[in-house]
Amino acid sequence: MAGYTIEKRKTSKGELRYRCTVREHKGEEVVYRESRTFGRQSDAKSWGMQMVAMIERDGLPGQVQPIPTIRELIALYRAHPAISPTIGRTKAYCLDLVADCDIAKLNADLLTIKDLVDHCQARRDAGASPATIAHDVSYLGSVFAAASPVFNIPVDNKLILEARKTLNNLKLVGKAQKRTRRPVSNELERIIQGLEKRQSHCMAKIPYTDLLNFAILSCMRISEVCKVKWSGVDEKNRAVLVEDRKDPRKKIGNHMLVPLLGEAWEHLKRQPITDDRIFPYNGKSVTAGFQRVRTELGIEDLRWHDLRREGACRLFEAGFVIDEVAQVTGHRNINILWQIYTDLYPNRVHAKFERLQQAKVVEKAR
Repeated sequence: MAGYTIEKRKTSKGELRYRCTVREHKGEEVVYRESRTFGRQSDAKSWGMQMVAMIERDGLPGQVQPIPTIRELIALYRAHPAISPTIGRTKAYCLDLVADCDIAKLNADLLTIKDLVDHCQARRDAGASPATIAHDVSYLGSVFAAASPVFNIPVDNKLILEARKTLNNLKLVGKAQKRTRRPVSNELERIIQGLEKRQSHCMAKIPYTDLLNFAILSCMRISEVCKVKWSGVDEKNRAVLVEDRKDPRKKIGNHMLVPLLGEAWEHLKRQPITDDRIFPYNGKSVTAGFQRVRTELGIEDLRWHDLRREGACRLFEAGFVIDEVAQVTGHRNINILWQIYTDLYPNRVHAKFERLQQAKVVEKAR
């Protein structure tokens, strides 16, 4: 570990001088020493601090610092105080998984496109989907992009971008398959009954059914439901403020006043005020309870997030148009809602065209 000391001395003429000595220790052995003399103590201290910082950052002068492995670079990235808070649960999981793979044993500056291809093939052979593998590559790209400017580690951050074309051509990476799952038949009724039974337990604290119904009617994600506050309730407009709503363009500052339609407002108003949050529960615990009930009932491939799609479909079925639905769901990309709409009514445009044609025929016959 590097450090410095300052020694005050007098010259033969009686003038004060300050000698700063910087040392690097390896155990009890001094492996590096450098001294410089200054006329002012502040200058000596400044030089000492700069030298220590340089050694900590770049290593000893004249000594080439070893390039970390990809695993070590991921660890640096995840531990950085400015980066760590921005890493979401999915990204953290993916980076941890990559850190346990063979590719992570390589020195970061020795990574090649072939190494990435081999990693992606191994992930595919292990059962990972192209969309999941694409997350590996994307998040690893974020780590490499930060290596030089943040950690002063010289790596080729363009390599991963260049590898994408090859990975796409080999169909090793791709986009997630579009989900269209909605509760069918009496699935939702059965789940609500199961959740009522679960929340009636003497130790239960989570009002699962209120949360589920509110999530559907408000089209909110579970993270948003468990984040809205009483201070954000707008009584006049029967709405609630959702702070930092998910947006691929930026992570914070996406505040949105969401109208609570129909019974959504009633579900909100009957919650007891015990916290600054309206639903002061852990989102993971809520979805875990939902999944247990769903599994016990033998209902397959229905996720909590599918309730958001269910809510959007109900609004379309009630007669709302796309831009009105977007005011509730918060979608900035209208194409997503358009896809939901066309999945719901694939033949509506054709049917309308036929009606218009028939109207013209009737008009001509008059």
